[in-house]
Amino acid sequence: MGVWKMIVWFLRTLVLPKYRLALENLALCQQLAVCNRSIKRPKLRPRDRVFWTWLMRLWPQWKSALVIVKPETVIRWHRQGFRLYWRWKSRAGRSGRPRIEEEVRDLIRRMSRDNPTWGAPRIQSELGLLGYVVAERTVAKYIVRTRKPPSQTWKTFLDNHLTELAAINFFTVPTATFRLLYCFVVLRHDRRQVVHFNVTAHPSAEWTAQQIVEAYPFDEAPRYQIRDRDDIYGDKFCKRVNGLGIDEVPIAPQSPWQNPYFKRLIGSIRRECLNHMIVLGEAQLKRILTSYFDYYHHARTHLSLDRNSPIPSEAEPPSQGDVISLPQVGGLHHRYTQAA
Repeated sequence: MGVWKMIVWFLRTLVLPKYRLALENLALCQQLAVCNRSIKRPKLRPRDRVFWTWLMRLWPQWKSALVIVKPETVIRWHRQGFRLYWRWKSRAGRSGRPRIEEEVRDLIRRMSRDNPTWGAPRIQSELGLLGYVVAERTVAKYIVRTRKPPSQTWKTFLDNHLTELAAINFFTVPTATFRLLYCFVVLRHDRRQVVHFNVTAHPSAEWTAQQIVEAYPFDEAPRYQIRDRDDIYGDKFCKRVNGLGIDEVPIAPQSPWQNPYFKRLIGSIRRECLNHMIVLGEAQLKRILTSYFDYYHHARTHLSLDRNSPIPSEAEPPSQGDVISLPQVGGLHHRYTQAA
């Protein structure tokens, strides 16, 4: 029985006599019984479901007329219609809390990745200082989640201890007369800064110990000092170092990779300076290295130092003036700055 036929039947019940209505009901029930015996499960269309859903709201005795379906089925249809109705009413773009800008979402994720121990209140405070007004629950929604407990990275752990580390080593430079000069360098790890260097043709334990004293004046000695196992670091040298309160950390035999910062520094000195010159003597080598270390500290950028020099330089805006170049290391390199 279609929906329209049932509506017509309902209207006819209002005007037909009761005995004719009873006979018609009897005929319809007999046909319905035959239908139930021949069809195991009749199929209902969506409009049939809508009809029974509305009839349930209009007629209190609607259960007495149900034969094809069960009352629970009609109730389930009503609940489905309720969910569809509110899904349509709450569809995106019409109501609910608006999404924050993508820039702020990316900033929240960046802060949570850079600072694993920060929670939503701390990130919300930092965003407030930057001029972003964001609710704490919104911040918690976009924080990067990790399965493991929050922990600092190995890079952060090592950076926090670099201020207490230094490295020393020698490297040789041949002169024009085929003599060897020995250059002693002291390197601080935190900013890759050369705090002391000297050159000699005849190194000894006493001379090396004196260089350590000159490198760390006014109680500036680091806690640990990395060196190789050269015989020049004898008893006199070790006593002088221990007197300064420095714990020595000798690297393993034939393991230069355990002193990587210093080996990288020697490579830079050779590639960027000494490989392009002929050294005539000890005094000239000192002048060359003094010029190179001035360039190294103030102008040479390092990837590991956020693309800045060991002694940081401030960024200069283009509006300050034209860009000029200043020769460094005798013209091997140049430093660029804004002309006032």
